Amino acid sequence: MLSSDDRKRAAARLMTAAANRKQAEQLSKTWPGIDFDDAYAIQSEVIRQRVAAGRKVIGHKIGLTSKAMQRSSGIDEPDYGVLLDDMLFADGAKIKAADFCVPRVEVELCFVLKAPLKGPGVGLIDVLRATEYVVPSLELIDARLLDPRKIYDTISDNGAASGIVLGGRPVGPNDVDLRWVGCALYKNGEVEETGLASGVMGHPAMGIAWLANKVGPHGITLEPGHMMLAGSFTRPIWVAAGDTVQADFGALGNVAVQFV
Repeated sequence: MLSSDDRKRAAARLMTAAANRKQAEQLSKTWPGIDFDDAYAIQSEVIRQRVAAGRKVIGHKIGLTSKAMQRSSGIDEPDYGVLLDDMLFADGAKIKAADFCVPRVEVELCFVLKAPLKGPGVGLIDVLRATEYVVPSLELIDARLLDPRKIYDTISDNGAASGIVLGGRPVGPNDVDLRWVGCALYKNGEVEETGLASGVMGHPAMGIAWLANKVGPHGITLEPGHMMLAGSFTRPIWVAAGDTVQADFGALGNVAVQFV
């Protein structure tokens, strides 16, 4: 367990790394005793500072939702981060690669809520009832800390959240079987990854339920209008200036961005 001062120093390191677009030393290396409570407290302090500077919370992301990713990180549950308004990009946007330390892209389904969700006790059906629509998305992820990172570094770094791009065709949560939504992820016209949304805990809505139950006991409610990234069902791909990324969600349409 870290002291309050050490948590603030860790948050300051992350803020500086993000501002300079330059990776900093791992928190787990500087503070070997860091734990999950520390990591989420550091994440919260970074978000608090960014909101105080004028940013607005627009939702959350859930990460490490597959068993393979959990095993590789040495954990047995997902993690989460917070989405802010300056992370939202339009479909087809031109994004500066230099605004990131080491940009990568994943494909996800985004659930937009029409009703609040607060745990404990939230299940799949509760999430579907509270969802206004589901829309294809790309998540832009980044790492403000150097490799090799531990899970505490990733959580402190807001779950690597850096951007969200919505596109394609929004659908009602019960209009399609969300488990069988598939996607082919292209970079510069070539398929890099493919996957099915059932790779997210069996059903992508389960990621949202997990988050509601995780943060509910701490007095946090998932709010109407918020965007909830349910978790990636492909591996992330590396991108750089000059790359065009397109995700083909079949009947749900396409979403794309260009890095410049």
